[in-house]
Amino acid sequence: MGEQIATGGIHHLRLTVTDVKRSREFYTGLLGFDVAVDSPPDDDPSAAEAAKVLFGGCVMVRGGLLMGLRPVAPAGDRFDEDRVGLDHLSFSVSTKSELDEAVKLFDERGVEHGPITPLPGFGIYILPFRDPDNIQVELTAPMA
Repeated sequence: MGEQIATGGIHHLRLTVTDVKRSREFYTGLLGFDVAVDSPPDDDPSAAEAAKVLFGGCVMVRGGLLMGLRPVAPAGDRFDEDRVGLDHLSFSVSTKSELDEAVKLFDERGVEHGPITPLPGFGIYILPFRDPDNIQVELTAPMA
């Protein structure tokens, strides 16, 4: 190995959430993730072994990204990007018109969101919104 580690893209990430069912519905229903692996019920013989990896949550997939949900946050806890750790997640879309369509979908489903904002220095538009635990998520589209 050289003086640096040659990493590739992000392989997976896991979010700590307060309610895995609610978060799973948000990410599958709104952003098109599919559940790849779900925790077995507590009375399943494989539950104890699965808990060492899944922590009672699930792993979802969209394209090449695996995203886990780990339901261990205390009830009522809320995400705060001003604390150490994650600031936000950003998912790519292909065009600004997809951001316009996302705004319509968010409005139909009552998902609060910010405006589509151009960031010419980065050559992108962003559309920020929040998941059920207040984690800031963005959709990002390239400028033409």
